[in-house]
Amino acid sequence: MTKKIALITGASRGLGRSMALHLAKRGVAIIGTYRSGAAEADTLRQEIEALGGKAAMIALDVSNSASFPAFAETVADMLKTRFGREQFDFLVNNAGQGLYALMTDATEEQFDQLIDTHLRGPVFLTQKLLPLIADGGRILNVSSGFVRVTMAGYGLYAAAKAAIQTLTKFMAVELGARQIRVNTIAPGAIATDFGGGAVRDDANVNAYVAGTIALGRVGEPDDIGGAVAAILSDDMGWANGTTFDISGGQAI
Repeated sequence: MTKKIALITGASRGLGRSMALHLAKRGVAIIGTYRSGAAEADTLRQEIEALGGKAAMIALDVSNSASFPAFAETVADMLKTRFGREQFDFLVNNAGQGLYALMTDATEEQFDQLIDTHLRGPVFLTQKLLPLIADGGRILNVSSGFVRVTMAGYGLYAAAKAAIQTLTKFMAVELGARQIRVNTIAPGAIATDFGGGAVRDDANVNAYVAGTIALGRVGEPDDIGGAVAAILSDDMGWANGTTFDISGGQAI
């Protein structure tokens, strides 16, 4: 029987990939989802297994809530056949997409896509998966530093993230009877492909953003992956209904 299992959406790359690897190094088995990066997801699975861990990858588009009932059935079957469990322990609602669009230019279609991905998706995916989450488990939603630090063009994205950040508190209250802790992380500027990879690939952007951070550099995926592993550990069991700003001290 597998001791602890985490389900991470958007696990094939970026922050989700780092979260999966850090948890795997702590002995947590991983069920990861990917939207289109099947090869990347399989590479991650192999890396986790090379560490001596267990992993499985499932395709999922978190913006398509109609697919969630079938996805939940797939997870239930996988828990039994692959991991010898009826339930899993940690749900990390990480999958997402960025959008740069000024209020004067944004379309309703773009807004709908952001809401479907960052609010509707996590809400109704969590709802469908709740019977499969063990009592005493954890749910971790991923928000954004843009909720706190403003930058023109990211208002709609930030609004969607702020909504899930607020909902986290209500989820914590409603799931308290099951001893399920619900928290949020708000990553700061990280060197990934978010926003076209500008922070990672453009030296001028990187230097500018680093100048706004107390520690003098932009974040790396492992800064977030390590923090997530710590937040989901038993040592953080008294943290509930809160948001962890993980930004190196950006704009403070």
